[in-house]
Amino acid sequence: MSKPLDTTLSLEIAKQINSKRNNSFDNAYKAALLMQGATYVQGFLVRNIRPYVPIEHSWIELEESLVDPTSLRQEENIPELYYFPAQRLSVKKLKAAIEEAKEDYPDDPPLPVYGAAPYEYYGDLMLGGEDYQGAYNAALAKCKELQNTNH
Repeated sequence: MSKPLDTTLSLEIAKQINSKRNNSFDNAYKAALLMQGATYVQGFLVRNIRPYVPIEHSWIELEESLVDPTSLRQEENIPELYYFPAQRLSVKKLKAAIEEAKEDYPDDPPLPVYGAAPYEYYGDLMLGGEDYQGAYNAALAKCKELQNTNH
């Protein structure tokens, strides 16, 4: 069962970190550093608006809710949002993964964080393993459901 999205907290955090529209990974990282008990989550987002496509995305999971400092911003009509988690990292593990990525791949951005090789491939995206593939498949199924419901 998915946790509810805390829209008020999402908007507050987005404002505090000066959220950037197409940078969910950095936004969620900055938010995780500010929030006690935060878990950084990577996976896929599906918005109930056309086109129905899975979007690789990151957000924060708290004990009782989700916080998304990227998707909400100040939009008037917020579509229904569906989250499909592939990977969860504590703030401690997230910091360690970023430091390792900066050291090992200094010319590449450290986010998103992918699991250990070997990676699974689909389309033109490289993602990290079976958890990512499962989250992607679930998000794709939701897109098809929305397409059939809202045609």
